[in-house]
Order: sequence, then C-alpha cells, then structure tokens
Amino acid sequence: MTDFAFSDRALSRRLERAEAEANARFVEARARAFPESGAQWIALAGVYAMFDGVSSPCTQTFGLGLFDPITHLELEKLEAFFRERGAPVFHEVSPLADLELLPLLHERGYRPIELTSVVYRPLDGESAERDTAVTVRLAREGEHMAWAETAARGWSTENAAPDDFMRDLGCIQAQRRGGVSFFAELEGRPIAAAALSLHEGVALLAGSSTIPEGRRRGAQLALLDARLRYAREQGCDIAMMGALPGSGSQRNAERNGFRIAYTRIKWAGPEAQPAAG
Repeated sequence: MTDFAFSDRALSRRLERAEAEANARFVEARARAFPESGAQWIALAGVYAMFDGVSSPCTQTFGLGLFDPITHLELEKLEAFFRERGAPVFHEVSPLADLELLPLLHERGYRPIELTSVVYRPLDGESAERDTAVTVRLAREGEHMAWAETAARGWSTENAAPDDFMRDLGCIQAQRRGGVSFFAELEGRPIAAAALSLHEGVALLAGSSTIPEGRRRGAQLALLDARLRYAREQGCDIAMMGALPGSGSQRNAERNGFRIAYTRIKWAGPEAQPAAG
C-alpha cells in the first residue's frame, strides 16, 4: 500500500514552499530577460511576495500565515510591496495556515476569488509503463525557444495561434534556474512540453501542454511518468501539482496515484477587480 504523508501543516509547508521557490525562480528569470519589467520578489514573515507584472498570474504571495504569525503590520508591508508597483494584492492561502488569518483578511476587505486543489503523491515506487509511441527527453542547451514555442502552441486553442505573451511565458519558464524542461516527441517531432521544479525533496509538476494536432496520443502520461522518474532519481520523495477542483486535470492526477492534500483559496484585496465571468 502506498504510504502517503499526513495532510498536516508540516506537509503544507513543504508543498507551499516548493511552489513559492518555483515562482521566485520564474520572477528572477523574468527580471534577467526583461529588466524593464521591474520583476522582483521579497520574503517577509515566511511569505514569498512576487511581482512579475501587473497582470501576471505570478504576481501574488505564497505561504501567508503558514510559517510565521501575521498581524495587520505584516499585511500592510506586503500590501505596500504590490501597491508601490501598481499591482493588485493576491494571497494564495493554505487551509493549514493560522486560523487568526481569516478574520484579519476579512477586516481588511479581502474576498475569496479562486480555489485550487493541491494534489500530491509519494515517490516510492516505479512509474507504470505506458504503451505509446511517444518518447520523452530533456530539453537540450539552446532549445528554450523551441520549448517555449511548443508549450505556447499547446496552451493555444485548435484555431488560435499563440500570442507573444504565451511565447514569453514559455521562454521564461524554460530558462528559470532550478527548473527542468521536457519534450514529448512523436516520430522525432515535438508534440508536447512540460516543466519540473525541484526543492528540498519536493517535485512540482507544471507547464504541461500538447499541441492541438498531437493530442490523444499519450503525450501527457508519458511526460508525467518521465518527470516522476527523473524526480525520484534526483532524490525527491514527494510530487505535487495544482488543479482546478473537479477538473479533468485533477481527475487525471488522481488516476495516476495523486491524492488531494487540501484546497487552497486565493484572496483578492479590495482594489482588485473581479475576474470577468
């Protein structure tokens, strides 16, 4: 029987820190590639606060109330970091954070806007062999643009070409420090791309996409197996990813041995506009 770690604060700290570190490396890569962007991150009271541009999904915090106590003073400092850069304030909050945090957020006018299932599995055995013609390999030196183009095409729809934002996102993802990029190929041609970040024994799986004409060939399962195997070889004992609750991504993760650790809530400050529905 697979031995899962208990879903407690210790596990949440590991998972949230791994994701925060991956996002921090992304912000650093943005700052190197686009110095004019002002991309920057800070650590305060155990929280990682990241600015990657006003509209970037990376512009938020991780770990609020999970490592150190949070008071109005810490929240004011975090809010100032974003407001000085003209950005709205978003916090991804684990349900294992201090209970005192919720009334603080309410008092300051925050509202919940998004849920994420954080799923995990131990890396204590061999991955299942897949019957597929798809092969997987690591991206080589100098292939970050090819990886970015493949990933961007995968994130696009069947009839829409990827825009510059998606290409830039993929390019930065491929060049971040501490990350590993993978190609899935069919008959020697890239049809999918995926990313992996490693931090203190935790493997964060992200950035996975398949180009429209390469879908339903088993590329995503092949990429999942390859990344889990690579993470195990690097000494990781836990793999994690985030998914929309009840989504196909969550179901696929659960079919492949992942379990829900907890459901995280994203909180928006009062100045943040509601997402268009």
